[in-house]
Amino acid sequence: MARLIIQGGRRIHGTFTPLGNKNAVLPMLAACVLTDEPVTLENVPRILDVENMLRLLADIGVDVRPRGHSVTLCAKELRKTSLDPALCGRVRGSILLAGPLPARHGSAILHPPGGDVIGRRRLDTHFEGLAGLGIAMARHNGAFRLRRTRAFRGTELLLDEASVTATENILMAATLAPGRTVILNAACEPHVQDLGALLRKMGARISGLGTNRIEIEGVKRLGGARHRVGPDYIEIGSFLAAAAATGGALTVTDLPDPTTLRVMQRAFSRLGVAWTVEQGRLHLPARQDLRIRQDLGGTISKMEDGIWPAIPSDLLSVALVLATQTRGSLLFFEKLFESRLYFVDRLLEMGATLVQCDPHRVLVSGPARLRAQHITSPDIRAGMALVIAALCAKGRTIIEQAEMIDRGYERIAPRLRALGAVITRQE
Repeated sequence: MARLIIQGGRRIHGTFTPLGNKNAVLPMLAACVLTDEPVTLENVPRILDVENMLRLLADIGVDVRPRGHSVTLCAKELRKTSLDPALCGRVRGSILLAGPLPARHGSAILHPPGGDVIGRRRLDTHFEGLAGLGIAMARHNGAFRLRRTRAFRGTELLLDEASVTATENILMAATLAPGRTVILNAACEPHVQDLGALLRKMGARISGLGTNRIEIEGVKRLGGARHRVGPDYIEIGSFLAAAAATGGALTVTDLPDPTTLRVMQRAFSRLGVAWTVEQGRLHLPARQDLRIRQDLGGTISKMEDGIWPAIPSDLLSVALVLATQTRGSLLFFEKLFESRLYFVDRLLEMGATLVQCDPHRVLVSGPARLRAQHITSPDIRAGMALVIAALCAKGRTIIEQAEMIDRGYERIAPRLRALGAVITRQE
Protein backbone atom coordinates (compact mmCIF):
# COMPACT_ATOMS: atom_id res chain seq x y z
CA MET A 1 0.00 0.00 0.00
CA ALA A 2 1.27 3.44 -0.94
CA ARG A 3 0.79 6.59 1.05
CA LEU A 4 1.04 10.32 0.37
CA ILE A 5 2.68 12.60 2.92
CA ILE A 6 1.64 16.23 2.57
CA GLN A 7 2.85 19.30 4.45
CA GLY A 8 0.05 21.82 4.26
CA GLY A 9 0.15 25.59 4.04
CA ARG A 10 1.74 26.03 0.60
CA ARG A 11 -0.01 27.69 -2.33
CA ILE A 12 -0.63 25.75 -5.51
CA HIS A 13 0.50 27.96 -8.37
CA GLY A 14 2.04 27.81 -11.82
CA THR A 15 1.06 26.32 -15.18
CA PHE A 16 -0.89 23.08 -15.44
CA THR A 17 -1.50 20.93 -18.53
CA PRO A 18 -4.23 18.30 -18.15
CA LEU A 19 -3.98 14.83 -19.61
CA GLY A 20 -6.68 12.97 -21.54
CA ASN A 21 -10.09 12.30 -20.07
CA LYS A 22 -10.07 9.03 -18.13
CA ASN A 23 -13.77 8.50 -18.76
CA ALA A 24 -13.25 8.91 -22.50
CA VAL A 25 -10.15 6.74 -22.78
CA LEU A 26 -11.66 3.58 -21.29
CA PRO A 27 -14.51 3.20 -23.85
CA MET A 28 -12.09 4.15 -26.64
CA LEU A 29 -9.82 1.29 -25.61
CA ALA A 30 -12.82 -1.05 -25.70
CA ALA A 31 -13.74 0.24 -29.17
CA CYS A 32 -10.56 -1.26 -30.64
CA VAL A 33 -12.22 -4.72 -30.75
CA LEU A 34 -14.72 -3.38 -33.31
CA THR A 35 -12.09 -3.51 -36.08
CA ASP A 36 -9.13 -5.63 -37.19
CA GLU A 37 -7.17 -2.50 -38.11
CA PRO A 38 -4.89 -0.50 -35.78
CA VAL A 39 -6.41 2.21 -33.59
CA THR A 40 -4.00 4.80 -32.18
CA LEU A 41 -4.97 6.98 -29.25
CA GLU A 42 -2.97 10.05 -28.22
CA ASN A 43 -2.98 11.99 -24.94
CA VAL A 44 -3.71 8.83 -22.94
CA PRO A 45 -3.21 9.23 -19.18
CA ARG A 46 -0.94 6.54 -17.68
CA ILE A 47 -3.18 5.83 -14.73
CA LEU A 48 -3.99 2.58 -13.00
CA ASP A 49 -7.43 2.15 -14.58
CA VAL A 50 -5.94 2.54 -18.06
CA GLU A 51 -3.11 0.11 -17.29
CA ASN A 52 -5.58 -2.50 -16.05
CA MET A 53 -7.77 -2.03 -19.13
CA LEU A 54 -4.73 -2.54 -21.38
CA ARG A 55 -3.85 -5.73 -19.48
CA LEU A 56 -7.41 -6.97 -19.97
CA LEU A 57 -7.26 -6.33 -23.72
CA ALA A 58 -3.82 -7.90 -24.06
CA ASP A 59 -5.09 -10.99 -22.24
CA ILE A 60 -7.71 -11.66 -24.93
CA GLY A 61 -5.20 -11.19 -27.74
CA VAL A 62 -5.25 -7.49 -28.59
CA ASP A 63 -1.84 -6.28 -29.74
CA VAL A 64 -1.15 -3.41 -27.32
CA ARG A 65 1.76 -1.06 -28.07
CA PRO A 66 2.06 1.84 -25.62
CA ARG A 67 4.49 4.64 -26.26
CA GLY A 68 4.55 7.48 -23.74
CA HIS A 69 1.08 9.01 -23.71
CA SER A 70 0.05 7.22 -26.90
CA VAL A 71 -1.06 3.65 -27.44
CA THR A 72 -1.75 1.63 -30.60
CA LEU A 73 -4.13 -1.32 -30.39
CA CYS A 74 -4.92 -3.97 -32.97
CA ALA A 75 -7.57 -6.65 -32.39
CA LYS A 76 -6.90 -8.54 -35.63
CA GLU A 77 -6.28 -11.88 -33.95
CA LEU A 78 -8.18 -12.33 -30.70
CA ARG A 79 -7.39 -15.52 -28.80
CA LYS A 80 -10.64 -15.52 -26.84
CA THR A 81 -13.69 -13.48 -25.91
CA SER A 82 -13.79 -14.63 -22.30
CA LEU A 83 -12.42 -11.99 -19.92
CA ASP A 84 -10.22 -12.74 -16.93
CA PRO A 85 -12.34 -12.42 -13.75
CA ALA A 86 -9.50 -10.97 -11.68
CA LEU A 87 -8.75 -8.29 -14.28
CA CYS A 88 -12.47 -7.46 -14.58
CA GLY A 89 -12.53 -6.93 -10.83
CA ARG A 90 -9.77 -4.33 -11.03
CA VAL A 91 -11.41 -1.87 -13.41
CA ARG A 92 -14.95 -0.64 -13.91
CA GLY A 93 -14.23 -0.16 -17.61
CA SER A 94 -14.27 -3.92 -18.22
CA ILE A 95 -18.06 -3.67 -18.60
CA LEU A 96 -17.47 -1.53 -21.71
CA LEU A 97 -16.60 -4.68 -23.65
CA ALA A 98 -20.16 -6.01 -23.24
CA GLY A 99 -21.25 -4.20 -26.40
CA PRO A 100 -18.35 -4.30 -28.87
CA LEU A 101 -17.11 -7.85 -28.21
CA PRO A 102 -20.33 -9.76 -29.10
CA ALA A 103 -21.26 -7.19 -31.78
CA ARG A 104 -18.18 -8.04 -33.84
CA HIS A 105 -17.00 -11.39 -32.49
CA GLY A 106 -20.32 -13.05 -31.69
CA SER A 107 -19.95 -13.68 -27.97
CA ALA A 108 -18.37 -12.54 -24.73
CA ILE A 109 -18.06 -13.73 -21.15
CA LEU A 110 -17.66 -10.93 -18.63
CA HIS A 111 -17.46 -10.85 -14.87
CA PRO A 112 -18.67 -8.24 -12.37
CA PRO A 113 -16.58 -5.10 -12.85
CA GLY A 114 -14.53 -3.39 -10.16
CA GLY A 115 -14.35 0.35 -9.54
CA ASP A 116 -15.12 2.80 -6.78
CA VAL A 117 -17.42 1.77 -3.96
CA ILE A 118 -19.60 4.87 -4.09
CA GLY A 119 -23.00 3.20 -4.09
CA ARG A 120 -24.97 0.84 -6.25
CA ARG A 121 -23.95 0.98 -9.92
CA ARG A 122 -26.59 -1.04 -11.75
CA LEU A 123 -25.95 -2.81 -15.05
CA ASP A 124 -29.55 -3.35 -16.07
CA THR A 125 -29.57 -0.52 -18.62
CA HIS A 126 -26.55 -2.03 -20.41
CA PHE A 127 -28.06 -5.48 -20.86
CA GLU A 128 -31.59 -4.29 -21.62
CA GLY A 129 -30.28 -2.01 -24.36
CA LEU A 130 -28.04 -4.69 -25.84
CA ALA A 131 -30.93 -7.17 -25.73
CA GLY A 132 -32.96 -4.70 -27.78
CA LEU A 133 -30.23 -4.89 -30.44
CA GLY A 134 -30.28 -8.70 -30.39
CA ILE A 135 -27.41 -9.43 -28.00
CA ALA A 136 -28.75 -11.89 -25.44
CA MET A 137 -27.36 -12.17 -21.91
CA ALA A 138 -27.49 -15.12 -19.54
CA ARG A 139 -26.07 -15.30 -16.01
CA HIS A 140 -24.06 -18.39 -15.06
CA ASN A 141 -21.93 -18.83 -11.94
CA GLY A 142 -21.78 -15.08 -11.51
CA ALA A 143 -20.53 -14.46 -15.07
CA PHE A 144 -22.37 -12.53 -17.78
CA ARG A 145 -22.56 -14.61 -20.97
CA LEU A 146 -23.43 -12.52 -24.01
CA ARG A 147 -24.33 -13.87 -27.46
CA ARG A 148 -25.13 -12.11 -30.72
CA THR A 149 -28.35 -13.65 -32.06
CA ARG A 150 -29.82 -13.73 -35.55
CA ALA A 151 -32.05 -10.87 -34.47
CA PHE A 152 -29.02 -8.55 -34.23
CA ARG A 153 -30.18 -5.36 -35.91
CA GLY A 154 -30.86 -1.69 -35.28
CA THR A 155 -33.92 -0.63 -33.32
CA GLU A 156 -35.34 2.22 -31.25
CA LEU A 157 -34.29 2.11 -27.60
CA LEU A 158 -35.60 4.16 -24.69
CA LEU A 159 -33.09 3.89 -21.85
CA ASP A 160 -34.53 3.71 -18.34
CA GLU A 161 -31.74 6.04 -17.18
CA ALA A 162 -29.24 8.27 -18.94
CA SER A 163 -26.34 6.00 -18.05
CA VAL A 164 -23.01 7.09 -19.54
CA THR A 165 -21.42 3.65 -19.79
CA ALA A 166 -24.66 2.02 -20.99
CA THR A 167 -24.97 4.66 -23.72
CA GLU A 168 -21.36 3.98 -24.73
CA ASN A 169 -21.86 0.19 -24.78
CA ILE A 170 -25.00 0.42 -26.88
CA LEU A 171 -23.46 3.04 -29.18
CA MET A 172 -20.45 0.82 -29.92
CA ALA A 173 -22.58 -2.27 -30.57
CA ALA A 174 -25.02 -0.33 -32.77
CA THR A 175 -22.27 0.78 -35.16
CA LEU A 176 -22.18 -2.78 -36.54
CA ALA A 177 -25.91 -3.59 -36.19
CA PRO A 178 -27.67 -3.68 -39.60
CA GLY A 179 -30.19 -0.89 -40.02
CA ARG A 180 -30.93 2.19 -37.97
CA THR A 181 -30.63 2.49 -34.18
CA VAL A 182 -32.12 5.35 -32.18
CA ILE A 183 -31.05 5.76 -28.54
CA LEU A 184 -33.51 7.91 -26.56
CA ASN A 185 -32.60 9.30 -23.12
CA ALA A 186 -28.98 8.87 -24.12
CA ALA A 187 -26.17 10.33 -22.02
CA CYS A 188 -24.60 13.38 -23.63
CA GLU A 189 -21.47 13.96 -21.50
CA PRO A 190 -18.28 15.19 -23.22
CA HIS A 191 -16.66 11.75 -23.00
CA VAL A 192 -19.63 10.18 -24.81
CA GLN A 193 -19.17 12.78 -27.54
CA ASP A 194 -15.43 12.08 -27.70
CA LEU A 195 -16.06 8.34 -28.10
CA GLY A 196 -18.51 9.16 -30.89
CA ALA A 197 -15.85 11.27 -32.61
CA LEU A 198 -13.44 8.30 -32.58
CA LEU A 199 -16.11 5.93 -33.92
CA ARG A 200 -16.85 8.37 -36.77
CA LYS A 201 -13.17 8.37 -37.71
CA MET A 202 -13.40 4.56 -37.79
CA GLY A 203 -16.25 4.82 -40.30
CA ALA A 204 -19.34 4.77 -38.06
CA ARG A 205 -22.39 6.79 -39.13
CA ILE A 206 -23.58 8.63 -36.01
CA SER A 207 -25.68 11.76 -35.53
CA GLY A 208 -27.07 13.53 -32.48
CA LEU A 209 -23.98 13.38 -30.29
CA GLY A 210 -24.26 15.89 -27.45
CA THR A 211 -28.06 15.42 -27.28
CA ASN A 212 -30.27 12.82 -25.59
CA ARG A 213 -31.23 11.35 -28.97
CA ILE A 214 -28.44 9.55 -30.81
CA GLU A 215 -28.98 7.90 -34.21
CA ILE A 216 -26.70 5.26 -35.69
CA GLU A 217 -26.78 3.74 -39.17
CA GLY A 218 -25.05 0.40 -38.94
CA VAL A 219 -22.13 -0.36 -41.25
CA LYS A 220 -20.61 -3.71 -42.29
CA ARG A 221 -17.15 -2.97 -40.96
CA LEU A 222 -15.12 -0.34 -39.18
CA GLY A 223 -11.54 0.64 -39.93
CA GLY A 224 -8.58 1.96 -38.02
CA ALA A 225 -8.12 5.54 -36.89
CA ARG A 226 -5.90 7.96 -35.02
CA HIS A 227 -7.52 10.11 -32.35
CA ARG A 228 -6.38 12.55 -29.68
CA VAL A 229 -8.32 12.15 -26.43
CA GLY A 230 -9.83 15.39 -25.16
CA PRO A 231 -8.53 16.97 -21.93
CA ASP A 232 -9.88 15.71 -18.61
CA TYR A 233 -12.13 18.47 -17.27
CA ILE A 234 -12.45 16.68 -13.92
CA GLU A 235 -8.66 16.83 -13.55
CA ILE A 236 -8.77 20.51 -14.51
CA GLY A 237 -11.48 21.15 -11.92
CA SER A 238 -9.48 19.30 -9.26
CA PHE A 239 -6.35 21.38 -9.78
CA LEU A 240 -8.36 24.62 -9.98
CA ALA A 241 -9.97 23.72 -6.64
CA ALA A 242 -6.52 23.07 -5.14
CA ALA A 243 -5.21 26.42 -6.33
CA ALA A 244 -8.29 28.38 -5.23
CA ALA A 245 -8.43 26.71 -1.80
CA THR A 246 -4.76 27.49 -1.10
CA GLY A 247 -4.88 31.03 -2.51
CA GLY A 248 -2.63 30.34 -5.48
CA ALA A 249 -2.73 31.46 -9.11
CA LEU A 250 -2.99 28.84 -11.84
CA THR A 251 -2.74 28.87 -15.63
CA VAL A 252 -4.33 25.92 -17.45
CA THR A 253 -3.44 25.00 -21.01
CA ASP A 254 -5.15 22.57 -23.45
CA LEU A 255 -8.70 23.50 -22.49
CA PRO A 256 -11.89 21.54 -23.18
CA ASP A 257 -14.64 22.86 -25.43
CA PRO A 258 -16.48 26.10 -24.49
CA THR A 259 -19.63 24.32 -23.26
CA THR A 260 -17.64 22.18 -20.83
CA LEU A 261 -15.82 25.27 -19.56
CA ARG A 262 -19.17 27.01 -19.01
CA VAL A 263 -20.45 24.06 -16.94
CA MET A 264 -17.31 24.16 -14.79
CA GLN A 265 -17.45 27.94 -14.43
CA ARG A 266 -21.08 27.79 -13.37
CA ALA A 267 -20.16 25.38 -10.57
CA PHE A 268 -17.09 27.26 -9.33
CA SER A 269 -18.77 30.66 -9.49
CA ARG A 270 -21.15 29.47 -6.75
CA LEU A 271 -18.07 29.43 -4.51
CA GLY A 272 -16.78 32.83 -5.58
CA VAL A 273 -14.12 31.47 -7.95
CA ALA A 274 -13.58 33.45 -11.15
CA TRP A 275 -11.18 33.04 -14.05
CA THR A 276 -10.51 34.41 -17.53
CA VAL A 277 -9.79 32.60 -20.79
CA GLU A 278 -7.43 34.19 -23.31
CA GLN A 279 -5.81 32.63 -26.36
CA GLY A 280 -6.70 29.10 -25.30
CA ARG A 281 -5.35 29.48 -21.74
CA LEU A 282 -7.31 29.73 -18.51
CA HIS A 283 -6.01 32.14 -15.88
CA LEU A 284 -7.08 31.77 -12.24
CA PRO A 285 -5.92 34.81 -10.19
CA ALA A 286 -4.42 34.38 -6.73
CA ARG A 287 -6.23 35.17 -3.49
CA GLN A 288 -9.78 34.72 -4.74
CA ASP A 289 -12.56 36.29 -2.68
CA LEU A 290 -14.13 32.97 -1.77
CA ARG A 291 -17.74 33.62 -0.81
CA ILE A 292 -20.79 31.40 -1.28
CA ARG A 293 -23.21 33.03 -3.70
CA GLN A 294 -26.57 32.94 -1.93
CA ASP A 295 -29.89 32.42 -3.65
CA LEU A 296 -32.38 35.26 -3.97
CA GLY A 297 -33.73 36.28 -0.58
CA GLY A 298 -30.53 35.29 1.22
CA THR A 299 -31.46 31.60 1.53
CA ILE A 300 -28.83 28.86 1.72
CA SER A 301 -27.66 27.87 -1.73
CA LYS A 302 -27.54 24.31 -3.01
CA MET A 303 -25.05 22.56 -5.31
CA GLU A 304 -26.36 19.37 -6.86
CA ASP A 305 -25.15 17.00 -9.54
CA GLY A 306 -27.16 15.60 -12.41
CA ILE A 307 -27.00 14.49 -16.02
CA TRP A 308 -25.05 16.70 -18.40
CA PRO A 309 -24.93 19.69 -18.59
CA ALA A 310 -25.58 19.71 -14.84
CA ILE A 311 -22.61 19.71 -12.46
CA PRO A 312 -20.81 16.35 -12.84
CA SER A 313 -20.89 14.05 -9.83
CA ASP A 314 -17.10 13.62 -10.12
CA LEU A 315 -16.60 17.34 -9.36
CA LEU A 316 -18.75 17.40 -6.24
CA SER A 317 -16.12 15.97 -3.86
CA VAL A 318 -13.43 18.54 -4.70
CA ALA A 319 -15.99 21.37 -4.70
CA LEU A 320 -17.08 20.29 -1.21
CA VAL A 321 -13.52 20.62 0.12
CA LEU A 322 -13.19 24.02 -1.53
CA ALA A 323 -16.39 25.03 0.27
CA THR A 324 -14.71 24.34 3.63
CA GLN A 325 -12.37 27.25 2.77
CA THR A 326 -15.15 29.53 1.53
CA ARG A 327 -17.16 32.08 3.52
CA GLY A 328 -20.80 31.09 3.92
CA SER A 329 -22.91 27.94 3.89
CA LEU A 330 -23.68 25.61 1.00
CA LEU A 331 -25.78 22.45 0.79
CA PHE A 332 -24.28 19.69 -1.36
CA PHE A 333 -26.82 17.29 -2.84
CA GLU A 334 -25.31 14.14 -4.38
CA LYS A 335 -28.18 12.50 -6.28
CA LEU A 336 -26.46 9.72 -8.19
CA PHE A 337 -24.40 7.71 -5.68
CA GLU A 338 -25.51 7.10 -2.13
CA SER A 339 -21.99 6.49 -0.77
CA ARG A 340 -19.95 9.17 -2.53
CA LEU A 341 -20.17 11.69 0.34
CA TYR A 342 -19.19 9.33 3.13
CA PHE A 343 -15.62 10.62 2.94
CA VAL A 344 -16.75 13.77 4.81
CA ASP A 345 -16.09 11.88 8.06
CA ARG A 346 -12.39 12.42 7.30
CA LEU A 347 -13.01 16.14 6.82
CA LEU A 348 -14.72 16.30 10.20
CA GLU A 349 -11.60 14.76 11.74
CA MET A 350 -9.59 17.52 10.06
CA GLY A 351 -11.75 20.26 11.58
CA ALA A 352 -14.25 21.02 8.82
CA THR A 353 -17.57 22.56 9.86
CA LEU A 354 -20.22 20.45 8.23
CA VAL A 355 -23.31 18.34 8.88
CA GLN A 356 -24.08 15.16 6.97
CA CYS A 357 -27.86 15.30 6.76
CA ASP A 358 -28.22 11.88 5.09
CA PRO A 359 -26.25 9.78 2.56
CA HIS A 360 -26.99 12.31 -0.19
CA ARG A 361 -26.76 15.72 1.51
CA VAL A 362 -24.02 17.58 3.36
CA LEU A 363 -24.25 21.15 4.69
CA VAL A 364 -20.85 22.88 4.69
CA SER A 365 -20.02 26.15 6.48
CA GLY A 366 -16.73 27.93 6.07
CA PRO A 367 -14.06 28.98 6.21
CA ALA A 368 -12.62 26.37 8.56
CA ARG A 369 -9.07 25.90 9.76
CA LEU A 370 -8.19 22.37 8.79
CA ARG A 371 -5.62 20.37 10.73
CA ALA A 372 -3.43 17.49 9.63
CA GLN A 373 -4.60 13.93 10.16
CA HIS A 374 -3.74 10.34 9.30
CA ILE A 375 -6.52 9.30 6.91
CA THR A 376 -7.36 6.79 4.15
CA SER A 377 -8.49 7.44 0.57
CA PRO A 378 -11.78 5.58 -0.09
CA ASP A 379 -12.08 6.23 -3.85
CA ILE A 380 -10.61 8.28 -6.71
CA ARG A 381 -12.46 11.58 -6.31
CA ALA A 382 -12.66 11.47 -2.53
CA GLY A 383 -8.93 10.75 -2.52
CA MET A 384 -8.19 13.86 -4.57
CA ALA A 385 -10.54 15.88 -2.36
CA LEU A 386 -8.58 14.74 0.70
CA VAL A 387 -5.32 15.73 -1.01
CA ILE A 388 -6.75 19.26 -1.44
CA ALA A 389 -7.82 19.29 2.21
CA ALA A 390 -4.29 18.23 3.22
CA LEU A 391 -2.80 21.05 1.14
CA CYS A 392 -4.95 23.50 3.13
CA ALA A 393 -4.38 21.91 6.54
CA LYS A 394 -1.88 22.98 9.15
CA GLY A 395 0.73 20.31 9.69
CA ARG A 396 1.65 16.97 8.10
CA THR A 397 -1.13 14.79 6.70
CA ILE A 398 -0.69 11.15 5.74
CA ILE A 399 -3.12 9.69 3.19
CA GLU A 400 -3.14 5.92 3.02
CA GLN A 401 -4.28 3.83 0.04
CA ALA A 402 -2.88 6.28 -2.51
CA GLU A 403 -3.46 3.62 -5.20
CA MET A 404 -7.10 4.73 -5.27
CA ILE A 405 -5.96 8.17 -6.45
CA ASP A 406 -3.60 6.56 -8.98
CA ARG A 407 -6.64 5.07 -10.72
CA GLY A 408 -7.70 8.51 -11.95
CA TYR A 409 -4.73 10.89 -11.62
CA GLU A 410 -1.32 10.33 -13.18
CA ARG A 411 1.77 11.00 -11.04
CA ILE A 412 -0.17 13.16 -8.61
CA ALA A 413 2.77 13.77 -6.25
CA PRO A 414 5.36 15.07 -8.77
CA ARG A 415 2.74 17.11 -10.65
CA LEU A 416 1.67 18.84 -7.43
CA ARG A 417 5.31 19.35 -6.40
CA ALA A 418 5.87 21.18 -9.68
CA LEU A 419 3.11 23.55 -8.56
CA GLY A 420 4.59 24.28 -5.15
CA ALA A 421 3.19 21.50 -2.95
CA VAL A 422 5.31 19.75 -0.34
CA ILE A 423 4.27 16.17 -1.04
CA THR A 424 6.08 12.83 -1.09
CA ARG A 425 5.04 9.27 -1.76
CA GLN A 426 6.00 6.14 0.14
CA GLU A 427 5.43 2.66 -1.24
